[in-house]
Parts: sequence; C-alpha cells; structure tokens
Amino acid sequence: MATREVVEKFFGLLAAGDPDAVAEVFGEDIDWYVPGSPSLPWTGRRSKSSEVPGYLRTLVDNIVPEKNVDRVEALVVDGDHAVMLGRFTRVAKSTGRTYEMPIAMHFQVAGDKIVKFYLYEDTLKVSQAYAV
Repeated sequence: MATREVVEKFFGLLAAGDPDAVAEVFGEDIDWYVPGSPSLPWTGRRSKSSEVPGYLRTLVDNIVPEKNVDRVEALVVDGDHAVMLGRFTRVAKSTGRTYEMPIAMHFQVAGDKIVKFYLYEDTLKVSQAYAV
C-alpha cells in the first residue's frame, strides 16, 4: 500500500470515530509525539499502537466533538513520508472556549502501517483554551 493510501485510510478511520480501528493502521512500535504539557493529558509521546485508542478517547473526553472542524488543505507525499497541512477548530469541554489554528501532521509509513506520527499545533493556544 502506498504512503498516500495509508495516510488517507488513517483520516477516513479517524473521521469514522472508532479509536480501535484507527490503531490498526499503526505499526506495533511507533514514534508518536504531540507536544503539550502535563495539564493536557492527551499530549506527549507514545511508543505502541496499543496507546492510540486511549489517546483518542482522552482527547474526545476533553473536547466537544460535534463542534470539531478539521480542514485538510494539502497532503504532500515524498517516499515513505507524508505531511498534512490544515486547520483545526476545537471547543474545550472544561471551559467552553473555542480555539482555531493551523496544524501540520508528519507521518512516516513502513509497508502498510504508520510508524511515525508527529502533530504540530499552536500549543500555547491549546493551553490557554483549557486554562481556568
């Protein structure tokens, strides 16, 4: 399976909302990084695909999912790497604050599995949305 197909499958599964199915597109050992802070429990590093469902469930527990707006503006593929450029709009469940920002995701694919996933977002804006 080509890199683009694997990444597009990831986005399709993510949109379907099944965390366990999303985890299946990842290799067993992964390099996952979502920058943030200890006050944002979904941020940080993950190293196993078995951690992906927990990440997604924790994220959903902290946002208002029905108010999400995700826009993919570009998907650039070079060999086994892909970069998605887009925008996120989220509502922090604990404060009701809306935050919107440009984002980038860096993927690396081996065979038909994602082995690297880095999310680049405005971590200050996210932290401020959740600050009480």
